[in-house]
Amino acid sequence: MTAIPLRATTVVAPAMTTTDDGFDQAFRDLVPAVRRLTWRMLGDEASADDATAEAFIRALTRWPKICDLPHRDAWIMRVATNVALDVLRKRRREAGVVLTGDPPWEGVDPALRLDLSAALAALPRRQREVVVLRHVAGLSEAEAAVKTHTARGLAALRADLGRPIEEDSLAL
Repeated sequence: MTAIPLRATTVVAPAMTTTDDGFDQAFRDLVPAVRRLTWRMLGDEASADDATAEAFIRALTRWPKICDLPHRDAWIMRVATNVALDVLRKRRREAGVVLTGDPPWEGVDPALRLDLSAALAALPRRQREVVVLRHVAGLSEAEAAVKTHTARGLAALRADLGRPIEEDSLAL
């Protein structure tokens, strides 16, 4: 299954137009990282696309307030994380179980995929968030700290505690 590439013009209703206020560039710069984050959290392309689109729609509706924030990108990543968490909560409520879907990893040893998934699942939720934000989404320590509402040192510690997982994930 091939995913439909996201564009600002397809995510936002045609009636909503923007001037050159930086949203289009922010969208182009961030959509790959936001998409990776939501895909990793949700485990399927369709849900990841929906969560990514929802995060950018929310960003667009608040753009005048957030465009000049020093950690604007982290704000958008946090919104994407919240949207993905909402989807996971809804899945749990509807199914009565925790869903553990995983994105397809072409060319990666299945045993390594299982080991990595198990290691991530074994981490506490907050640490898992920081590890995914730092090593999958590529955020800096400061951005991960802002996104998770923790001190930078604590975010760095949580990411460092996840470093053995990162070394395994380099093969991905």
